[in-house]
Amino acid sequence: IHNIINNKSLPVYGDGLNVRDWLHVRDHATAIEVVLKTAVPGSVYNIGGNNEWKNIDIVNLVCDLLDSRLGREPGENRRLISFVKDRPGHDRRYAIDASRLKNDLGWEPAYTFEQGIAETIDWYLGNQEWVAGVTSGDYREYYQKQYGGGAR
Repeated sequence: IHNIINNKSLPVYGDGLNVRDWLHVRDHATAIEVVLKTAVPGSVYNIGGNNEWKNIDIVNLVCDLLDSRLGREPGENRRLISFVKDRPGHDRRYAIDASRLKNDLGWEPAYTFEQGIAETIDWYLGNQEWVAGVTSGDYREYYQKQYGGGAR
């Protein structure tokens, strides 16, 4: 999000087809609360979003949402995408089976990925001064080592 706002490269590992299960932080907190309040002591539950996305699809969605919010031409931000060498041993898919949590305790995520990422983008746009403070100095050195680019 920060890189798009600042017209910087968007590094995507490998071919971008790695899949991840996404869960909004508020849903995660709510799930923990439900487990703590209602689960049988000692029982174990996986908390997941049942919300799998390919990395490249997420990057494209964020690009498109920011095209609109920043008044840019449709597709303009996608030009920032650059594919970088994948990490050794990078898992193709991370997923959580949270069906027991739903079946036993009735919990399901309230947020869709689209809702959560739109809220996150709006937060970044409304808090750019704070973001600037955490994207300087040590953070930029870390980013440079990890991705070979700079967050500015």
